[in-house]
Amino acid sequence: MTNELDTLATALYVRIDDAVKAQPHLAPWRPEVGIAPTLSDAELVTLAVLSALLGFTSERRWLRHARAELSGMFPYLPGQPGYNRRLRKACGLVTHMIRMLAADTSLWSDDVWVADSTPIECGRSRDTARRSELAGWAQYGYCASHSRYFWGLRLHLLCTLGGLPVLFALSGAKADEREVLLGMLEAAPDVLVTHPHQTIIADRQYYGRAFERDLTERELHLLRPARQGEPERAGASLFKPLRQTIESINQTFKGQLDLERHGGRTHAGVIIRVLARILALTTAIWLNDKTGQPIKRSLIAYHH
Repeated sequence: MTNELDTLATALYVRIDDAVKAQPHLAPWRPEVGIAPTLSDAELVTLAVLSALLGFTSERRWLRHARAELSGMFPYLPGQPGYNRRLRKACGLVTHMIRMLAADTSLWSDDVWVADSTPIECGRSRDTARRSELAGWAQYGYCASHSRYFWGLRLHLLCTLGGLPVLFALSGAKADEREVLLGMLEAAPDVLVTHPHQTIIADRQYYGRAFERDLTERELHLLRPARQGEPERAGASLFKPLRQTIESINQTFKGQLDLERHGGRTHAGVIIRVLARILALTTAIWLNDKTGQPIKRSLIAYHH
């Protein structure tokens, strides 16, 4: 590993380990009597983040690489089935660490958020869509940004302009983006309390009087492009450059963190693989912020 990636792994491990010691309930449940795991929960989550940053989409290949190259940092590594089982049970810990690290950055206090969703393809053949365990959750949908149909899910993101994930959710491809956004806000009242009078910049799909009224009641101000037949809305000159910002954030997930090559075949498998990539980006932003890097969302120092 590079020195920068080694620093990131060490810093992340220490933060997770401290969090689990301070709040033991964050660790995945296991019987009080039994054999303690040789690989700690902090090491497990750190491994998942390194896997995402280094571009490994196969757990078996990643564990082979880690045994050959990272034995000094991780003296014990489980087999792929055990690694997969433990990682799926660590969703709560990963989610907590995303929020903890995000709140520990200067970007957390930004007064502007951007809202968008991006496709997560889960299969291409008709047989996959019919027989997959994801069928019913995963759906056929259309991505207007890339003019293509896909079968899978959507990752809904509420980020700062610097790309720091604030809130996120996974839904079927046909889910109403407005309802998902309101659900995300409803599920995180503590975030709204600490961010009063926030501005949300979104695409023209986030429209409707009832939707905007719900945001206003939460003391949130919506900026979006005018739809066909509507008069020009305030802030129209901002949308073109900011649209590129949103697409750039999505591209970081897809181009550098291989979001669409997640390899998940079950609900839990997809969820933890997506969460690991969100934590990887959050960790990189957190460390870049702490070390005074000019571009907080840059993964160049940590990427393969």
